[in-house]
Amino acid sequence: MVSPFLPDDQKVAAVREALPATAAGIYLDTATRGPLPAETARAMAEVQDWELRVGRVGADADEELQVRLLEARAALAAVLRASPDEIALTHGLAGAMSAGAWAVAWRPGDGAVTTPLGPEAGAGALWSLRERLGVVVTVARAGDGADPEGILAAVEAAIRPGTRLVAVPHVDAATGAVLPVRRLADLAHAHGALLLVDGGQAAGAIPVEVRELGADLYAVAGERWLLGPDGTGGLWVSPVAAERLRPAFTGLGSFASFDPSVAAGELWPDARRFEAGGYHRPSVVGLARSCGWLSMYVGLPWAHERARHLAGRAADLLRDVPGVAVLTPPGTPAGLVTFRIAGWEARAAAEELGRRTFALLRPVPGLDALRIAVAFFNTEAELERLRDGVAELAGHTPETLPPRRRLTILGPGEQ
Repeated sequence: MVSPFLPDDQKVAAVREALPATAAGIYLDTATRGPLPAETARAMAEVQDWELRVGRVGADADEELQVRLLEARAALAAVLRASPDEIALTHGLAGAMSAGAWAVAWRPGDGAVTTPLGPEAGAGALWSLRERLGVVVTVARAGDGADPEGILAAVEAAIRPGTRLVAVPHVDAATGAVLPVRRLADLAHAHGALLLVDGGQAAGAIPVEVRELGADLYAVAGERWLLGPDGTGGLWVSPVAAERLRPAFTGLGSFASFDPSVAAGELWPDARRFEAGGYHRPSVVGLARSCGWLSMYVGLPWAHERARHLAGRAADLLRDVPGVAVLTPPGTPAGLVTFRIAGWEARAAAEELGRRTFALLRPVPGLDALRIAVAFFNTEAELERLRDGVAELAGHTPETLPPRRRLTILGPGEQ
C-alpha cells in the first residue's frame, strides 16, 4: 500500500508494485504515456463491468456521470492548485489546446504567435485557425529554450498589431527546458494578447500553480505525468480571461434544451462551458483516480522532488560518458533529459538500447537525439544500467558494436 508517510526505500518499492509496467523494463517514456496505476485500472474495470452487466443508461445515469465529471475536475484542480469550476475536461491535450485556441474571438487578419519549441499539441489548432479563419500564425525563432532572455526577445519580435494569442509550452518537449511563463504572460498582456500554455510536459512532472504563472489558459494531458488513461486532459481557464473568451463548442448535451436566446455562459457560468461533451465514463473515472492517487497517496511534492533529483542524476551520469552530449540545460527541474551519442543515429540508438537494457525511451527526430523522461518511480540502479548501455554504444559505431547474444528457441523435435 502506497502511503505518503513511508520511508523512501519502502515507498519506492510500494509505488513500483502499484505500477506493474515498471517491472517490464526501464520505463523512461512517461513524456509520451505514463504507467497506469493498478488502482486506476481496477476502478476503470469496475465501471466497464457495470456498463456491460447493467447498461449505460438508466434513471440516474446522467446525474451519476455529472458526479464523475465533477470528481475529475476536482482532481485536476488539486494538481494545478486551482478551483474545480476553473477546469474544463477535454479529450486529451490536443482537445485542450484546441478549446483554448478556438475560444478567442478571432477576426480575419488577427495574429497568433508560437515557438518552434511547441506547443506540440497546439500546432494543429493554430494551423487550422490559419486555414479556416485567416489568422496569421507567426513562429518566434527562440533557439533551444535554454536562454529565457532569447525566448522573450524572439516572442516580442514576433508580436505585431492584432496579435490576439501567444501559445507556448511550459516545458519544451524536445530538450526539457522550462520556459519563463510568468514573464511571457506579462509580455503577452502588455500587447493585449492572451497566453495559452501547453502544460503537457509540466503538470504532474513539476510543481504547477496556474494562478501564479499569470497564464490565461493552461492545457494538461491526462495520460502522461498524471498517469491517467489515453484521451483525457483538461483546460484551466482564468476567471478574468473567461470574460474575453467564447466557447467554440459546449457539451450541454441532454442536460438543457437548446434556446438561442440563452448564452452558454448563462447556463454554465464556469469553465464547463468550454467542454465538448461525449466523455468515456471509465476514462473519466480513471483520470480522477490517477490524479487522486498521485495527490493523496504518492504526494506530489515528494514525486516532484524525487523526479528532479533523479533527472539531474541521469544527466550527470550521461555527461560523464565520452562521446555523449547532453542537450538539456544544466539544473533543469523538469524530468526530461535529451542527449546524443556520437556516431549513432537516434532511432538506431534507441532500438539498440532497448534490446540491451530494456529501456523504454524515445528519439527526438528534429534534433536526432534521444529523450528520457525520468519520473519518481525510477531508481538510480535503472539509470546506471542505462548509462552502462549508452557507454557501450558510445565506445563503438553501429558497424563495430559486437552483436548482442541471442537465445535460440527450439521448437518441438528440434532438440
